[in-house]
Amino acid sequence: MANDERFERCLTAVLRHEGGYVDHPSDPGGATNMGITRKTLARRRKVTPWTGLPKAAVEALTRDEAALIYRASYWNTTKAGAMPAGVDLALFDFAVNSGPDRAVRMLQAALGVAADGEVGPVTLAAVQAADARRLINALCDRRLSFLQRLTSFAVFGRGWTRRVAEIRAAALADVKLPSMVQRRTIMTMLTGYRTYIVAAFMIVAGLAQVLGVELPALDGGSAGSLILEALAIIFLRKGLKGDAA
Repeated sequence: MANDERFERCLTAVLRHEGGYVDHPSDPGGATNMGITRKTLARRRKVTPWTGLPKAAVEALTRDEAALIYRASYWNTTKAGAMPAGVDLALFDFAVNSGPDRAVRMLQAALGVAADGEVGPVTLAAVQAADARRLINALCDRRLSFLQRLTSFAVFGRGWTRRVAEIRAAALADVKLPSMVQRRTIMTMLTGYRTYIVAAFMIVAGLAQVLGVELPALDGGSAGSLILEALAIIFLRKGLKGDAA
């Protein structure tokens, strides 16, 4: 999917949560429309001081102008357009909600690279090498943990929690499924009885952990995960074999 299409798709998801014009007294951003604060709009229109921009201008903000601000200040700043589908949405929405610098640092922390707030070649390479689903979950977990520590969580916590949950679900749904070529490659890898030998070993390892037997080589894989993954391998092989037929 082209970058412009991904941006529009992600922007639509973001705006679904940002809503229209609000001026909540507990919101430090003050008058806001489609997530664009009065200060942000004033900066774009070069109005100084920003208080010189009337709230009516915020209320009259169009989606087209809001899209230009989102692309320049959040999408491009975080280099979301260079991210895999799904990861782009999780990062973009986090940046809109809590600032690009914080969102990028949280992403980098989840990846285990230097958290400098700048998306460079190292960060992009780490993103491409990571499992997209795990990265999305890790980023959303860190985001929710950050929000829960804010003093304003008592006021906005329920909405923030729902937003993170919905963005997580939408981002995971956007992760690309394997192509037919990839599925055939997987099928080739899973041919023969070796598949069942590996699956059987994983099941035995899972049961061993249940019985309290330590297996250092499988550290990090829970008993339940090992057993479920083994069953998934067996059923995946059967399913792919059926598809191939």
